[in-house]
Amino acid sequence: MKSEILSALLAPMLLLGASSTVDAQQRPERFQRREQQTEAEMAVFHSPQAANLPTAETLKKGEWLFEISHRFFPPVSDGADALWGFDGPVTNRLGLAYAASDRVMLGVLRSNRSDNVELNVRARLFEGGSEAVPVMIGLMGGLAWNTQAPTGAGADENESQQYAQLMFNALLGDRLALGLVPSLLRNPTIVDASSETVFALGMHAQLYVSEMVSFLSEWIISEDRGTDQRHDSGSFGIELETGGHFFKVMLTNQQLMNPTQFLGGTDAEFTPDEWRIGFNITRLLAF
Repeated sequence: MKSEILSALLAPMLLLGASSTVDAQQRPERFQRREQQTEAEMAVFHSPQAANLPTAETLKKGEWLFEISHRFFPPVSDGADALWGFDGPVTNRLGLAYAASDRVMLGVLRSNRSDNVELNVRARLFEGGSEAVPVMIGLMGGLAWNTQAPTGAGADENESQQYAQLMFNALLGDRLALGLVPSLLRNPTIVDASSETVFALGMHAQLYVSEMVSFLSEWIISEDRGTDQRHDSGSFGIELETGGHFFKVMLTNQQLMNPTQFLGGTDAEFTPDEWRIGFNITRLLAF
């Protein structure tokens, strides 16, 4: 069943990617810099994030990235009574990242779900491959605290959570970007007094159909630990890119956004009855 769902998400992108000619190997013009670049840099994905998963992309030294993202609670299937999913409440996330160098980013995230606060670091380790298939590899890790957790033996002690991710990115046919993100998560269930380490495998794809528009899909395979969050996370949608902004609108069965929360899985199946509306807005800042 999982393989059929994943194939359904990725097949349209593979078909479209074989028939168009937009060049995505060069880093897009996001805004007018104070100093013009003399040579275009390689890029696989344009944005540092997919729907939830990170990419290996980093910013230029001294740049900042501000983010605000929402996942709506009511499913679209609730219809007009819930304004087709747009009635609240929402899971909200705020984020700020700083490029300490061209290869290293430092970030902080806060989600209103359990007041999850995270400090993270991302590094671009490698870029290369061939002219036909550019490749980029990155590493990301973070430490999170749940400052207003639900009651429970583990939550009462306010246990922290940690994660580590490797990002493998490749560009096919000049405009179809693929990502593989194996991840380790420590202490996925904060209401349990004992901690464990679980593995999750993220996969995502993005099809760039023009300089401004692309389609994205994402699937995260999480370990089934017999808890409420026993389902894999899936997302698909559209990204609009303009003037230093990335605006993603998607349908998803995952209401959580911080890595220590979504890597553990979701309580909703990936079926149309459970799809929620979500969006990510990021703004690139250079001073």
